[in-house]
Amino acid sequence: MAKIELLSDHLINQIAAGEVVERPANAVKETVENSIDANATQISIALEKGGIKLIRITDNGEGIAQNDLPLALSRHATSKIKQLSDLERINSMGFRGEGLASIASVSRLVLTSRTADNSHGFSIRADDGVIGKITPVSCEVGTIVEISEIYFNTPARRKFLKSESTEYAHCMNAIERIALANPQVAFSVTHNGKSVLHLPIQSLSERIGSIVGEDFQAASLPVDETVGDFCLSGCIAKPTFTQGKTNQQFCFVNQRFVRDKTILHAVKQAYRDVLHHQITPAFVLFLDMPANEVDVNVHPTKTEVRFRESQAIHQFIFHVLDKVLAKTSASVTSSISQASETLSQIIAEKQRPQSFQPALSHVQGAFLGKSGKSSVSYSQSRPSYPTQQKGLQLREDFDAVNTFAPLYQNAEKNPFRLPETENTTTENQEIPPLGFAVAQIFDIYILSQNQEGLIVVDMHAAHERIHYEKLKQQKQSQKIASQSLLIPPAFQATHEEIATAEQYAARLQDYGFRISIKDNTIAVCAVPHLLLRADPVEMVRKILADLANFGESKIAEEEENRLLATIACHGSVRAGRKLTIPEMNQLLRDMEQTERSNQCNHGRPTWVQLTMNDLDQLFLRGR
Repeated sequence: MAKIELLSDHLINQIAAGEVVERPANAVKETVENSIDANATQISIALEKGGIKLIRITDNGEGIAQNDLPLALSRHATSKIKQLSDLERINSMGFRGEGLASIASVSRLVLTSRTADNSHGFSIRADDGVIGKITPVSCEVGTIVEISEIYFNTPARRKFLKSESTEYAHCMNAIERIALANPQVAFSVTHNGKSVLHLPIQSLSERIGSIVGEDFQAASLPVDETVGDFCLSGCIAKPTFTQGKTNQQFCFVNQRFVRDKTILHAVKQAYRDVLHHQITPAFVLFLDMPANEVDVNVHPTKTEVRFRESQAIHQFIFHVLDKVLAKTSASVTSSISQASETLSQIIAEKQRPQSFQPALSHVQGAFLGKSGKSSVSYSQSRPSYPTQQKGLQLREDFDAVNTFAPLYQNAEKNPFRLPETENTTTENQEIPPLGFAVAQIFDIYILSQNQEGLIVVDMHAAHERIHYEKLKQQKQSQKIASQSLLIPPAFQATHEEIATAEQYAARLQDYGFRISIKDNTIAVCAVPHLLLRADPVEMVRKILADLANFGESKIAEEEENRLLATIACHGSVRAGRKLTIPEMNQLLRDMEQTERSNQCNHGRPTWVQLTMNDLDQLFLRGR
């Protein structure tokens, strides 16, 4: 066996740099966060070749005293903590004392700083981790960190760096995340001498629009909820904002950008009824909580956290967002924010249509999507009803829900018919949000007129949401009924599944499952009555996985809701069904009273608004 020897400080710093400084973006993040901790209000960042050749960060913060400059480049030297107990209440971005030391060990670094009580500044250089002498310089109050030729002394690691454009993109992502959490700070960025980003001091709303995009801002719902010492704020995209990409997901815990599976799972669960499972929601969320309730000392990059009560955090975020999304009805918010913008873009690009046909195709594109193609055949004259076999299956499923009351009084005779109500529209009557119906086109869409202009409603999608929400409410008002299994299926469980099943046995029973544990085997003795046709073993395993990770599971509820959604779909009016004016108005009134009625179960909008201004622009009125 080789002899054990102490590693040199320089080698220790280089090893640490592999965790802290994986690429130039990490060096940018560590340095900019130091500027934030120094109470800077203006931060300038200059990059060359994606940060590989040069990173220069200038701030107007408090600066570093002359005698502290060598310590700033030394390992485990920090002003943020003094004892172990301070780790439990970290409020600063940095605290490890590893950032600058790690960067200095793998680059050529020059640190220049001046405090307000000095007439001039001081500079110190570190080359390959070797710290030089302090020299006086002329500079403004604040700090300048210049990092050049990163990984010049470790060619093996430098080979792992990507192209200049890729590294530049990672640097910009890091800068934008920090800027998003600190709208009180002005940021400017140049790359290869060219200005690429300029953000003045802004409000949070303005900063979100500048970084995430004005399209997201226009299609977002505000979030602001405080319970005790916990506060969740920010905004989430409407379900009809289908641009949801992972680069439009920003989550901050105490102003620190994090990637946390508990938070992401809670957000996904909140969108479960209003967004297709393959579409990613967009959001900017800020979770503020006591510092001693979250551990930020999990990983050197500080992008991972560990909550003291992860289950409580999950429930808090889920319920707040679920409540916000439940308000997406016509009486509270608009259905879709892109419709008017799409028409404005069309009009701006083409001042006057050459013929009627191109203009019509553009308008269809505004309603049907970017492709301008509809999945519905307008030549169909007959509605598409379920086959007899499907109808019988749905009838059995409907009976399993304990024969919920029909959606409308006459639904027992004709489940596809809305009630014949009188049209009470008068000149003096107040116009409701969705207005009053005037016509039905292609037996698919309802045209309605309100104070703003014209509304187009997808009658099947709207009725499906109304039906679905009523079925859910009726299910929730009843206790979950379990069905014992004659031959309980069993499976070989892992040690974690056994431990979770023992810990959450009561919770499983609340979900309608009863299990039996013997040795390393779990037998499923009873399942919810609604889920008799589901695979009980697969269901229990999924629930146990959620309980182990998050302390909560919506698997059973999701499966039940999926069945109710199928019933709602087949029990709603279909394309090809002719409606009377009173029937259309009744549907509009029900939409206004139904939660989440702005979108169907898959996130498609149920209605769009065309204002009088939109219509005037289409026909070039007033020009």
